[in-house]
Amino acid sequence: MNGTSGQHAIELRAVSRTFGTGHTTVVALQPTDISVRQGELVAVMGPSGSGKSTLLSLVGGLDRPSSGLVLVTGIDIATLDGSRLALLRRRTVGYVFQELNLLAGLTAAENVSLPLELDGVGRGAARAAAVEALGRVGLVDLADRFPDDLSGGEQQRVAIARAIVGSRRVLLADEPTGALDSINGEVVMRLLRAHCDAGGAGLLVTHDAAHAAWADRVVFLRDGRVVDESLPASAPDMPERLVVPA
Repeated sequence: MNGTSGQHAIELRAVSRTFGTGHTTVVALQPTDISVRQGELVAVMGPSGSGKSTLLSLVGGLDRPSSGLVLVTGIDIATLDGSRLALLRRRTVGYVFQELNLLAGLTAAENVSLPLELDGVGRGAARAAAVEALGRVGLVDLADRFPDDLSGGEQQRVAIARAIVGSRRVLLADEPTGALDSINGEVVMRLLRAHCDAGGAGLLVTHDAAHAAWADRVVFLRDGRVVDESLPASAPDMPERLVVPA
């Protein structure tokens, strides 16, 4: 695994998120400090409702914190208006959803090139970058296939190619292997690991201890707060069971 001496790509400083007011208030995330350096993959584990997806949404700019600072590549995302936040997501942050969110009417290459075209990149240059990204995930020969013509594992690799296309340095993955078998799940984890080993940063939400074993660090959440942080139990070639703290 890659070293972790790079600068911080993600920093959460006393970040909290609450919903509702008064007696209906729900604390999704208590004041939390988490950082991810460039070249580092950090896994977040915890039971359902522990705040994992809330955490990822805050880092990805899909939600705003109730308090604290969320810094992505040194930028306080709370200071960004809608257009600049969209720009950050198109150029810097890639998001991989469990549901994939591929557009059925677009080919694999068109799905991958879409963020670039929305950013004003010409169609030819955007396609070239998309094909290059698909090559990185081993799907260059399927660039002109539609999602319905791809297997679940191939679709997930297209989603990863879309998340890393261009110069995006921060990769957020929310249970990206949840709908895949063990073989395709391992392929996805190798891709996430390779992105970080190449100098990117990754934040992975997972319930699978074997997949968390690919990370440099594992953060455990419970009831919206960090209850433990540790090194993974083993190297990815021989994953062992991680024990989630009570």
